[in-house]
Order: sequence, then structure tokens, then C-alpha cells
Amino acid sequence: MSLVTAALRRPITTVIITLSLLLFSVLAVLKIPIDIFPQLNSPTIYVIESYGGMSPQQMEGFFSSRMQDQFLYVNGIKNISAKNIQGLTLLKLSFYENTDMAEASAQVALQVNRAMKFFPPGALPPQVVRFDASSLPVGQLVLSSKT
Repeated sequence: MSLVTAALRRPITTVIITLSLLLFSVLAVLKIPIDIFPQLNSPTIYVIESYGGMSPQQMEGFFSSRMQDQFLYVNGIKNISAKNIQGLTLLKLSFYENTDMAEASAQVALQVNRAMKFFPPGALPPQVVRFDASSLPVGQLVLSSKT
């Protein structure tokens, strides 16, 4: 309540503060860059391994931990997170912003190949998927007809 009474007692100060906020808001909006296709860089690589019939603990022991040990040799990794479920391991490798993702993908593929010699017999090569946010659709158009 004291803020309202202070604003009513000093109307000129209230008008000046309101106009200055409006001016700074307009200046901020004018300085925002506008681009039709902005650069959406999310430097992330996913490594997916499936092996039927294994529990999450077995998937972690046979696949996830061994690949994580090999990824220590990849340059530019900021964070590694792993998700192990029944018969599936998903590793998410997050990189720093200025990392050359082509080089990082090559290094990850090399380290995955090195880790494969520790995999159980019959294991297929893991899938290495590079995430690119610019390849996601901006919008979708749905058309329908009653005919």
C-alpha cells in the first residue's frame, strides 16, 4: 500500500519512471537481432546401444560404463549422461559451444569402435547420432477435407 501512496504523492516521479521504463523497453526490442533462420546450435551427440534380454544393471556394466571410459579421450565434452533400461543404453554427450562437431563425431565413433572389443559376443555396433536443432521443423501444416 505504501508504494501506491508514494506514487500518488509524487506524480511527476511516477511519470518519469514509467517513461524511462518504456524508453528502455523500446531500445531493448530494437537491439534484438531478427533472423529468418537463427543459428540453433545444440552440440549434442547420442550413442544408442541395444542388446535384448539384459537388465539395466547389465547394460550399464557391459556397455554404458565401458563407453563412458572411452569418451574421456574425446575433446570438448562438457557432460555425459547415461540412461539404462531393459535391453537399451542411451548416452547423451554434451559439448561446449565452440566445439567442431564434425571432429567430435569422428572422435566419438573412434572411441565407440575401441569400446566394442569389450562388448559381449553378438553385440551390434552402437548407433552414433548427432543432434542438429536446425533440422527440426519450425511448424506443421495440417489440411483436412470432408470429401
